[in-house]
Amino acid sequence: MTSSPRIPRRRQFLSWMLGLLPTLLFGGAIPAFAQTPIQMGYSNWAGWWPWAIGEEEGIFEKNGANVQLRWFDGYIESMEAFAAGQLDANTQTLNDTISFAPESVNGQVVVLVNDNSAGNDKIIVSEEINTIADLVGKRVAVEEGVVDDFLLTLGLEREGFSRDDVTIVPLETGAAAAAFAAGQVDAVGAFPPFWLTALERPGSKELFSSAEFPGAIPDLLVVSQKLIDEQPDQVQALVNSWFDILKFMEENPERADEIMARRAGVTPEQLQLFKDGTRFFTIEDNLEAFSPGEGMQHMRYAAVQMTEFMVGVGFIPAGPEDLDALFDDRFIRTYAESVGVGQ
Repeated sequence: MTSSPRIPRRRQFLSWMLGLLPTLLFGGAIPAFAQTPIQMGYSNWAGWWPWAIGEEEGIFEKNGANVQLRWFDGYIESMEAFAAGQLDANTQTLNDTISFAPESVNGQVVVLVNDNSAGNDKIIVSEEINTIADLVGKRVAVEEGVVDDFLLTLGLEREGFSRDDVTIVPLETGAAAAAFAAGQVDAVGAFPPFWLTALERPGSKELFSSAEFPGAIPDLLVVSQKLIDEQPDQVQALVNSWFDILKFMEENPERADEIMARRAGVTPEQLQLFKDGTRFFTIEDNLEAFSPGEGMQHMRYAAVQMTEFMVGVGFIPAGPEDLDALFDDRFIRTYAESVGVGQ
């Protein structure tokens, strides 16, 4: 937040009166419009496109969320900006939050699950590959250490193999899909819209997807610890806005799809493909995700598995010292109580 300029003496009384006005009118609370807007990053993932609806349809204002959305064409750039303190909030996967949290200058805390990937992350293979066993010894392009690398590992381990049984070709996801389409590798791990590029290769097909591993790839709203400490009301307003956005999507599907397709730069037909592979989380789903338990549907459990994976492949030297500190369920619980869920 920027510091205020020094006020000339002749304006001090007026400034004092204006500063007192919020206290008189709002009992000490500073209204959202008087604050510096929250800077929130989001990027090209089907579960995050709905945030654009909140901006275009005035849903943020309705909930008192004073937020400026910042679109990033590059997902990694959004995470770097957030870790550097240039954003107050960002949309991220769980594994990437684990990776970036230790070096984040203002801390990173998960406050909402937007969705789970339910088929939108895919392992696409060439024509001659028909089983996971056929992948052994093949060249697989993935963005190393991130979601589709994790998905690849889950698929291999399910059939008794390991990541060491394939040759990893480390490439950014867009470049990986292009390399596969050009015949330079045998398989690729990709999320939308990049698997559309991969499937342009003649004879290519999906071998398996995140639909087979529920809970393995949760997509989140992550805010800084600084924002929670200084403006918890704004964090609550963001969470409340999200559920109003989902309600708008249900009640106004054509308008919602129009906004999301335009924001994502995809056709309406492609949008439906991507939506089919995304399971948006209800408030009940969120309560379960934040709760303790065994299984990937519980984020704390999933965080342990993901940390072990990323350390094991050398993507990070170590995970956060306190994984529990990554999660704050108070905002989800407050919303749930306000709508009579879980009581």
